[in-house]
Formats: sequence, C-alpha cells, structure tokens
Amino acid sequence: MHRIFLLISLSLFATGAVAQNVNIERVVGGLDQPWAIGFLPDGDVLITERSGELLLFDGDQTHKVVGVPPVVDRGQGGLLDVLVPDDFAQSREIFLSYAKKQGRNAGTSIARAKLSPDNRKLTDVATIFELTPGSNTNRHFGSRLVEARDGTLFLTIGDRGERPSAQDLSNENGTVIRIGRDGRIPADNPFVGQTGAKPAIWSFGHRNPQGATLDLNGNLVVVEHGARGGDEINRVRKGANYGWPVIAYGEHYSGGKIGEGTAKTGMEQPDFYWDPSMAPSGMMIYSGKLWPEWRGDIFVGSLKFDYIARLEGNPLEEVEQIQTDETLRVRDVREAADGSIWFLSVGNEALYRMTPGN
Repeated sequence: MHRIFLLISLSLFATGAVAQNVNIERVVGGLDQPWAIGFLPDGDVLITERSGELLLFDGDQTHKVVGVPPVVDRGQGGLLDVLVPDDFAQSREIFLSYAKKQGRNAGTSIARAKLSPDNRKLTDVATIFELTPGSNTNRHFGSRLVEARDGTLFLTIGDRGERPSAQDLSNENGTVIRIGRDGRIPADNPFVGQTGAKPAIWSFGHRNPQGATLDLNGNLVVVEHGARGGDEINRVRKGANYGWPVIAYGEHYSGGKIGEGTAKTGMEQPDFYWDPSMAPSGMMIYSGKLWPEWRGDIFVGSLKFDYIARLEGNPLEEVEQIQTDETLRVRDVREAADGSIWFLSVGNEALYRMTPGN
C-alpha cells in the first residue's frame, strides 16, 4: 500500500471564506483508467478499471476480483460504475454498469452479481438491463448507478453521440432510467403504458451524465457533459425533459449554435452550468460528518481542468476549486462511512483519501 501524506492549503474564493488545510493521502497507485469506487461495510474498497478489471483494496494491497462479465473496452465504453447497495451485508449483491457487446454494437448495461465471502469472486452474474438497440459509436455511455431510498436503481445513459435520440422516448439514449433490482420496471415510472415509450425511462433530454448521487433529502442529482460549454448540474424530476439537444448553454465543437437557444417551454433549466466546460465526472453530496460547514455541498470532479469543484447555495454557485498535484483528471468522488472524501485520478492512475488537516 502506498501512503503519501500531504498538507494542502486550499484557498476558498467565496466571499468571507478563509483558507483551511486538508490531508491528502494516496491510498492505491498503479491503476489503469480507473472509473469508479465502492465501499464495502468491512472497509474494503472496490475499484473499476475501464478495461474490464474489478479490483479489491483490502487496506493493504489490491486483488483482482474474478467473474466480471465481458465488456467492450472501446472509446468511452468499458467497465464503468460499481454500486454497493445498502443491504450488501445481508445480500452480498453488487451492481456494475458497463458497455456490453451487442453484435457489432455496444449498449450501456447493468449486471447484478454476488460477491464471495472473501470479496475475491463474483457469482450468480446476470444482466438485468441493457440499452437496446445499442450503437456502433464509441461515445457517451453515461453510466452512473445510484440506489434510490426505495431500493430501486437509477442509471444514467448518454445520447451515444446520436443527439436527436435524447428527445425520442422510443429509445433510452440520453436518459436516466429506473428499474428494480431484479430488472423489472416499477409500475410508477412516468412513461409506463405510454405507446411507443420505453418504460424504464425516468427523465430524458440528457447529453452525457457521468455523475449522479442523492441529495440529503433522497432526491436524484446528476452532472452531465455539455458540448463546448454548458456542462450542467440538474436536479432530476420524474418525467422531466432536460432539453438536449434542443436547448443548451454552450455551442457545438464546430462553433455552431445548439438547437433553439437556452430555454424552451416544457424543458428544464439546469441548477448550475459551466462555460467553458470543465468536463465533469464523479459527483458527491457531502453529509457534513468531518467538515460540518460543507453539509449538503456538491462536489464534482473535473477531467479537463484537474480539480474538484465545491458548490453550495441557492442559487447554486461554485465556491471552491480543490486543485493540487493529486487532482489530475478526477473521475470519481465519493464519501466514505467515516466522512472522509475519496477520489480517483485518471492522470495519476491513483486513488486518494482526503481528511481534515491539523
């Protein structure tokens, strides 16, 4: 296990804020395109690598977990999120999101599996959801998993680079879906029974949500990539349309205008957006356990500008950028049971743990 303790002074740019110290500890190094982490009740940590490896960190060293389903490691696809549900200690179940091969195509999918008592092997692996039809593009798989308080599962799915599909309810591109843990569709999903609509859809009009979490009241919040400008934080409501590609803050990579502008009746406005884009990925809303002043604040990793954003307030504002040598291409940000903040750096190929400084 590699441990490096650093005392970092973080200057806040919110009015009246003062500098404070944190410890940043490198916990695991030598990772390969890490994508997500999940905490087990015994303190072990699961880490996904996009190539298809699921690793277990046991507090001392990492081990390969065998039995992961085959993934399509292509472009932005691969083994993506991992979810450890609240009842893991009883069920031993975990959930993985990944790009699944579908002929020449690939679709964002969810696998359910049981983790062996020694945490080294997956058994009873079953695909409980897969986006159909898939796509031969290599982009915008989305793919954050969140367990709702009622035990159902949310999964974010990008538009797969096929922009108009995000407004088409006959497919699941550009949506957040909601399913049961057995893959069944909850009867209270908003489009159940609507002719031509995919019943798993919970919300639509998303571009590529790569971060998702519950707020302290149990409501779903996502962060998604815009094009050139217009990365968004959205509080997701049942049946709501978040506008892509009809409305957006930003422009196409070519410099062209996106859709009809920034607002349209019947389409939701973001709670916050970045322009220029910071390329958001993992997202966390903090409990306040170790930093009481951060209770309810949103933390988002930046792949482009190498920092962790902290946002607070109503209206929501970015009030801090946690930026150190360790925050290179932050892919995931999570809170552990003790209130420490863990994050994955793709740039450093490492997992870090942040705690209050002295």
